[in-house]
Amino acid sequence: MPTPPDPAVLYPDIAVHGSLAAALRAGAEGRLDAVPVTSSEAEPLLHATVPSTLPHRGPLHITAWEHRRRWSIRGEEPFQTLALVDGLTTDLAELAGAALAWHDGEALDAVRRAAPFVHLTGRFEVPDNDPGRLTASEWQGMRREAAELTYAWHETYQALVEAAHAEPALRALYPFTSHWALRFSTTTRPALTVVGPSLSANSDGTYGVGRGFVTPDLGTFATAHEAVALAVRHLPSPLGPVALGG
Repeated sequence: MPTPPDPAVLYPDIAVHGSLAAALRAGAEGRLDAVPVTSSEAEPLLHATVPSTLPHRGPLHITAWEHRRRWSIRGEEPFQTLALVDGLTTDLAELAGAALAWHDGEALDAVRRAAPFVHLTGRFEVPDNDPGRLTASEWQGMRREAAELTYAWHETYQALVEAAHAEPALRALYPFTSHWALRFSTTTRPALTVVGPSLSANSDGTYGVGRGFVTPDLGTFATAHEAVALAVRHLPSPLGPVALGG
C-alpha cells in the first residue's frame, strides 16, 4: 500500500484548527462548545472521541481515513464493546451532528435522524446488562447484518441465521460468528462459553454441522432447517439461561 499523504495535505481545513476535535467544534456553530471532544496527541488530525452523557453508552470514536478524505464513526456499548452505530461520511457538519446527538443521549434512531449517514447495527441498548436482553440484542444485530450482506452466498448465510433464530433452543443461546461459522454460547461477551456444534453456510448452497470449528463432521445438508435440527439434537441438556460473560 502506498505511503499515506501528510494529513495536513488531505485535511487542510482540519489542520487550520490544529485537531479534529477543534475542527468539529468550529463546524458545529457552537453546539459542541460544552462537549468534551478530544483528539489523540499522536494523531490529532485523524482521531477524535466524543463521550456520552449516558453511563451505558461508550464514547463515539471518529477516525479520518489516511488515503482518502472521509471519516468513519463507531459508537459502542461499554460492557461488550460492540458497535451500536457506525457509518462513513465526507461531511464535517454531518459528523458534528452525529457527535452531538450521541453525546446528548439521543435514542439511536434519533442519532440517525440527526445525521443520515449513521448506520444502526441492529443492536439495542441494554442499560442494566441483562444477559437475556443482551442475547436478544445480539440476535437482532446478527439478523440485520445477514440481511445487509452482499457477498456471493449471502442469501445462504441469511437463511441459516433465520433458521437458527426460529428455533427456540438456539434463540435462547447467545449467538456469535467465527469466520462466518455460526456458533452459540451460554454466556455473553466478553467471555464466551461455547456450547453445541457450529453451523456453516457453504458457497455451494449447502449447510454444514460440525463438532469443532468449521469442519462439517456431523453432516452436510441441502436446507438450513435440516442443519439447525441436527444442531439442536446435539445440544447438551439441561441448559440454563444465558449468563453474563466476565
